[in-house]
Amino acid sequence: MHLSEKTIEKEVVFEGRIITVRKDKAELEDGTVAGRELVIHSGGVCVVPLTKEGRVIMVRQFRYAFGEPLLEIPAGKLEIGEDHRSAALRELSEETGAECGRFEYLGVCYPSVAYLTEKIHMYLARDLSFGDTHRDEGEFLDVLEIPLDEVVQMIMEGKIPDAKTQIALLKTKMLIDSGK
Repeated sequence: MHLSEKTIEKEVVFEGRIITVRKDKAELEDGTVAGRELVIHSGGVCVVPLTKEGRVIMVRQFRYAFGEPLLEIPAGKLEIGEDHRSAALRELSEETGAECGRFEYLGVCYPSVAYLTEKIHMYLARDLSFGDTHRDEGEFLDVLEIPLDEVVQMIMEGKIPDAKTQIALLKTKMLIDSGK
């Protein structure tokens, strides 16, 4: 079949708390066999919390893989089998203390299609009210409010490299500009 591959062998080479690494063999459409390396991940969620004044509630946290703090929207990992909508509401509350009156699905993004199975479900939260945060143990972050237009400018200037944050914020900007 055109533009398809058939998995013929799977080998787990590492199984961790967050990811599993697998080496597969796949039969290509011309019958040849190729190696494939996969990082298996249960998926994630992210939320754009947007205030009535047009400000985005953002978090800055240290990201070990890059050795620096990054500015992002609230996000988190899905547990296996967990509903992404409820997970997104949980992350919103845990990281920012916010609850919302309106919660809109923005779609899904695949952050790295060549080797990573992670899918990130994106949401827009509006009509916010705030209470206490209840972060996970070992989670350290700063919460900031930044005007949506300023955040979009930061994305365009390369100051926000995180893919999920870029995509969700640019989708939000397009929705707001279209009057939705």
